[in-house]
Amino acid sequence: MDDLGVYLHVPFCERLCPYCDFPVVAGALGRDAEQRYVAALLAELAARRGDFAGRALATVYLGGGTPSLLSPHSVRGLLDAVRGAFPGEPAEVTLEINPSTLERERLPGFRAAGIDRVSIGIQSFDDTTLRRLGRAHRAREGALTLAACRAAGFARLSLDLIAAAPGQDLAAFDRELDAAIAAAPEHVSVYELTLEPGTPFARAAERGQLETADEESAARMLERAEERLLAAGYRRYEISSYAQPGREAIHNQRYWQRRPVLGLGMGAVSNDPPSVGQPHGVRRTNPRTLDAYLAVAAGEKQPDVEALDPRIARGEAVFLALRTSAGLDADRFAAEFGAPPRAFFADAIAVLRAQGLLEEGDTGRLRLTPRGRILSDTVFAHFV
Repeated sequence: MDDLGVYLHVPFCERLCPYCDFPVVAGALGRDAEQRYVAALLAELAARRGDFAGRALATVYLGGGTPSLLSPHSVRGLLDAVRGAFPGEPAEVTLEINPSTLERERLPGFRAAGIDRVSIGIQSFDDTTLRRLGRAHRAREGALTLAACRAAGFARLSLDLIAAAPGQDLAAFDRELDAAIAAAPEHVSVYELTLEPGTPFARAAERGQLETADEESAARMLERAEERLLAAGYRRYEISSYAQPGREAIHNQRYWQRRPVLGLGMGAVSNDPPSVGQPHGVRRTNPRTLDAYLAVAAGEKQPDVEALDPRIARGEAVFLALRTSAGLDADRFAAEFGAPPRAFFADAIAVLRAQGLLEEGDTGRLRLTPRGRILSDTVFAHFV
């Protein structure tokens, strides 16, 4: 357990998607802005590495935003600095990319820089759906990008799909699954469209100007995704995540297992390791605006720091574990919190079992039922 993952958030996007609630900055990324931001990431790494001293580097993940807007030279410099800060060779180094000509041209450079896994923001293989989602690319760009990733030597590809997109019905989503399975990525993430407060989509829905799928239709799409992907040889190892055997996202699992992650960049969140004074760890959250983050990196401002008290940590331990197919290990929970889950959540467990949303094994292990996965937000609300 004495290892860590490193997450680097690159917030820049050429345009903002109307459903996105991530910390992003819209507009072209110029050379000066890129150099300034990379320098800030390196400064933050230098300031924070001591909090993770003695831990071996397990994974690196560059997310965003659109981190592939960085040049391969910048990506190499960041990866070299992370490797220089911690011992060990990471088992996985992921870069998020969007389908575009610029990013396709950079793929060989990213591979040479040390990226070995690519997560592609396909979202849809249908031009109409992509327009409705406000995406910049079209289906042909997605297909070309998938092919270019293989040509560049990437043996681990992940793609994202959005279910319940505006105007999408089950037949249309089935065609999305046809295309995703035909592309044969090693990993597929399927997300139901969420109307995040304050986004253009949420405001349009409030005005009655956005056609969205009802709960039953959305549930049928998610059920169809599981049915089709399992039949194609994928394994559902987390609510939104499917992988070919042995191709699960190593970095992402750190969050569900509450393992240490050093988060660098605008809006990034760190899970600092437990200590004698803080047995459940500390969460540090960087500002979601660029100027405020740059002030943090320069040492002029502090991130938000939350020492996790037992009540919060217990709730997070439950709902994060329940996201996974393995569920919550009662013995591991008891080792950290002094008693099994029933000692703290007996009423919630009883109610959720009665509703058919939760199952409890002989050892006390808790797992979501198939219906519980569809209504996971309802389940999680009982533990927070």
